[in-house]
Amino acid sequence: MITAKDNELIKDTAKLMSSAKHRREKDCFVAEGVRLCVDGVLSGAQITHFLYTNTAQKKYPEEFARVSAYAQKTVEISEALFKKLSDTAAPQGFLCIVKRLDKSIGSFTISNQGRYAALENIQDPQNLGTILRTAEALGTDGVILSSDCCDIYSPKVIRGSMGAVFRVPIMIAEQFTDFIRTVTKQGIPTFASTPHEADDLHTVDFSKGGIMLIGNEGNGLKQETIGACRQSVRINMKGRAESLNAAAAAAILLYALQG
Repeated sequence: MITAKDNELIKDTAKLMSSAKHRREKDCFVAEGVRLCVDGVLSGAQITHFLYTNTAQKKYPEEFARVSAYAQKTVEISEALFKKLSDTAAPQGFLCIVKRLDKSIGSFTISNQGRYAALENIQDPQNLGTILRTAEALGTDGVILSSDCCDIYSPKVIRGSMGAVFRVPIMIAEQFTDFIRTVTKQGIPTFASTPHEADDLHTVDFSKGGIMLIGNEGNGLKQETIGACRQSVRINMKGRAESLNAAAAAAILLYALQG
């Protein structure tokens, strides 16, 4: 059992949780919690290390057996050390180090009649996690991210997505606007969401599916990205509210996209 915080595995795990740069360099990320560890197993992700506490092993025996049998290495650590390592207020005593998933531009194919979300420069990890969770719940076929979105492997994104990071097809487009322009030219309907001059969401025909674009929390979509889309849409709001939280707006937009 590991009890020392200066243990190399513990130091590396702590750095994976706090540093996007380290996650890229090590090609790994951390999934903490019973459900997320089991989701990693069920998704077929490569789990290099499973860290657990004695209390967690006794409390979740079936889940422990499943994850420990699947992980390449299983390591017990002390309760006190796990609390210091944990990113949550009430840690469950399960933590997996997982190899980064394939989120490259070719990780899935945009198909006709499919329904997709495309996110540009989303910066809040909780927003991104919630949008991924919503996309899964609504049956969205995939999510495209611009390369300047926050790190999808951040513990807050992983936790906020409730495991959707493992299950929802996700690709990262380095040249986001060019990618949108290309699929638009290929005949895929693309919809830029904007609070400015645009068609009322309720009047738009989504029967043929398409890609719904959602922009940065403060600035929205870039003008060139809006220009690359076939149509601009907006959510009509009442009262004095000028805008919606990005995750709340995404929920409305992706629900409408289902047609």
